[in-house]
This record gives sequence, C-alpha cells and structure tokens, in this order.
Amino acid sequence: MLENIWFVAALWMGLAFIASLISIRLGVSVALVEILVGVFAGNFLGVHQTTEWINFLAMLGSGVLTFLAGAEIDPVSLKTNLKASLVIGGVSFFLPFVGVWLFAQYVLGWPLPQAQIAGIALSTTSVAVVYAVMIEGGYGNTALGKMILAACFVTDFGTVLALGILFADFNLWLLIFVIVTSITLWYMPVWTKFVITSFGATKVSEPEVKFILFVLFFLGGLATTAKSEAVLPAYLVGLVVAGVFLRDKTLVMRMRSIAFAVFTPFYFIKAGLHVSLPALWSALGIIAVLLALKVVTKYLGVYPLARFFKMQNGEAHYTALLMSTGLTFGTISALFGLNNQIIDQTQYSILVTVVILSAIIPTLIAQRYFQPSHETMMAWGKWHEHNQPAKIITNE
Repeated sequence: MLENIWFVAALWMGLAFIASLISIRLGVSVALVEILVGVFAGNFLGVHQTTEWINFLAMLGSGVLTFLAGAEIDPVSLKTNLKASLVIGGVSFFLPFVGVWLFAQYVLGWPLPQAQIAGIALSTTSVAVVYAVMIEGGYGNTALGKMILAACFVTDFGTVLALGILFADFNLWLLIFVIVTSITLWYMPVWTKFVITSFGATKVSEPEVKFILFVLFFLGGLATTAKSEAVLPAYLVGLVVAGVFLRDKTLVMRMRSIAFAVFTPFYFIKAGLHVSLPALWSALGIIAVLLALKVVTKYLGVYPLARFFKMQNGEAHYTALLMSTGLTFGTISALFGLNNQIIDQTQYSILVTVVILSAIIPTLIAQRYFQPSHETMMAWGKWHEHNQPAKIITNE
C-alpha cells in the first residue's frame, strides 16, 4: 500500500500534522517535535525508506529554512550592535567548534572529517529557538534581544562557512560559484525591490516568492555542482534581503507559511528518521559528555563577554544559556555528514540527540531561573547607546 505515492505523502503529512498539534499543545518548537516524531516513526512504525521526491522536499526545506533564518536578522540592529554581536557570536562558534572537534578526534578516536562534522554540528546556536523565546517573552524589540539574535546570526554564519570551506572541493566550479554568488548578493536587494514594486500587486501569482525561490534553486545548483553546501548561499541571500523583508511583512508571512507547511516537515521528520534508539543506549555516556562540552564551552566564552558588555549578572546568564542552544543548523550539519557518508548512522544519532537536548535543557534553565524583565532588556540598550552604565531595573 505504501508504494502508492499518495499514501506515502499522506503518511508523511499526517506525521507533520500530529507534530503541529503536539507543538501547539506543549508550546515548544514545531521543528523539535517533528524531529522527535521522525525518531518515533523510524524506530516504532517501521518507516525507514525515503523516496527521491521526499529527499527533494527535505532538501528544499533545509534551503528555505536557512534563507528565512538569515532574513530574520534586523540589519539595522546588526550594525548598531556590531561589536558585541561579532565578539559574542564569534566566540560562541569558535570555542565549541574547536573543543568538540579535538575531543572527538583525540578522545573518541574519530577520524578528522568525522571530528570536524561533530565540531560544526555542535557549534551552532538555534536561531529558531532563540527567536521563539524572544517573541514569546516580548523581547524581540528590545536592544538586548536584537543583539542576542544578531549574535546568533554570527555564530551560525561561522557554522555554515566552516561547513562550506572544510568540505568544499576547490575547483573551477567553486570559483564560478563564488563569483556568481557575490554578484547576486550585491544586486539581490535591488532586484527584490524591483520585483515587489513592479509586480507585487499580482498576489495570486506570487512573483516575489517565485523570484526568491528561483535564486535559491539556482545558487543551490551552483553550490552542489561545486561540491559545496547549498545552505551557504541561502543564508547569505536571506541576510542581504532582510531589510526588504522587514518592510514587507506580508512577504515574510507567505514565505514562512510555504516553508513550514510544505518543505520543513519533510526535512525535520527525515532528520529524526535516521536516529537509531538502539545505537543510543550504548552511547549515553558520550552523549552526556558532548552535551556538557557544547554547553560549557559556549557558557565559558559568552558569559564573561556578556559581563564585559555591561550586562547584569542575570542577563549575562540568560544570554549565555540561549547562545548554548542548537537545533536547525546542528541537524543540517549532521545530516550533511550522513548523506555524504562522512559519518555513520551511530555517530549521526549521537550528534542529533545532543543537538535536540541542547535545544531543550539550556532554554528551560534560562527561562526558569534567569528570565529578565522587559525593563532590564531595554536598559542595556540605553547603556549601549550612550556608552555608559544604565540604571538597571531588577526583578526584585
């Protein structure tokens, strides 16, 4: 029965629908629930095989999701908080990347490419989780909230860049890819504005969305031909058109609706499908150590810097914990390693489990013990604006 393409589609969309209901009921990220639903389907429902069209939709999901992550960055906020964002975001990427890489290679005995994939997968910060926390807490429009989101971008940009550089095949196609991508990024804001201004009134045909998808598909094709990773140009395109997206909220909502309704469920469910629970039982110790290593290295790097940039103790803890989360780019990196036969299924299961736990545990601790007030988040912006300590209103 499941050889019928319609029944296969119904099964996968049914799993996505169940994940949405659970996400709404529990109030947690739908991406996280979709991964867990995929784990359940793969281990208990016997769903192991994927088809070419499922793989294609999953690939589109990773690309469009990466684009949207870049488009969520407020360019004005990034420029305003450039120093703090670059320093905190850069350290948030570098310390866990190197720490996990060295641990995996010299302690676990993983070969160099596998250790590098581990370092990349666990160096990430989840823009999706942090963004959700900022919106739910009402911090999205505060200076500190925007700075944290900008720092997340810097961290994830380091992750995507490392994935593209370390596993790129340096050839003529890569040079062509770099040149074409650079030209496209330079003109993309102008092209996007032109399409919206000239044809945006034709809402039914959605020319803006089709144009953006065309650019993502074309650059993704160049990236894969050059044996690089398609998420790299997608993230950069999202960043350069972020200013346009901020002025056109309707376009953002349409792109997000398309992505989360059709593309990303296939990506996240497929990511969970490859997690083998039997393989995890024998690796619980490794999972615990890798999780601790990811969180501790990020914490030790971010917390002192947060204090250096005049955050109060509670806000510094809050920032360090949120920067310790991981989800989307962690699973993208791990799945890249599995699909390209760099890591095996056991290593993939270990890395994805650590990524999932890092999305849950630091977030719960941050919200339970270090939830800041809206006034405190605003006060940091006043200090940053005047380059002097602001009067901080505490929760006490």
